[in-house]
Amino acid sequence: MDTLVTVLFLAVAAANLLPMFGAASRERLQILYGVTLEDPNLVILMRHRAILLGIVGALLAAAAFQPPLRPAAILAGLVSMLSFVLIARLVGEANSQLRRVARVDIVASAVLLIAAALHWA
Repeated sequence: MDTLVTVLFLAVAAANLLPMFGAASRERLQILYGVTLEDPNLVILMRHRAILLGIVGALLAAAAFQPPLRPAAILAGLVSMLSFVLIARLVGEANSQLRRVARVDIVASAVLLIAAALHWA
């Protein structure tokens, strides 16, 4: 059972780590999210967002192997992913790439909830 929990945490970690590659450049962010980033201030914010997602992903990956980290990782992961889904829904009019990100976050949140239930079972 613990192996399954580890795999589930790693899957959710990957979903959070992949956007971190957007921190490398404006171009990667534009491809990842389907947006035009002309304002340097917006580039700074989006690159910082990529780093923060990497931190959440790293915590989830560490929690896969360190069970005492799991409660904090579950909370951080769910808050991060579900807040994006909520904001995207409240604002509306998201492009197809952002809708894809929201769908990934919904699936990853469900996987994380399954991992949490198995962890505490």
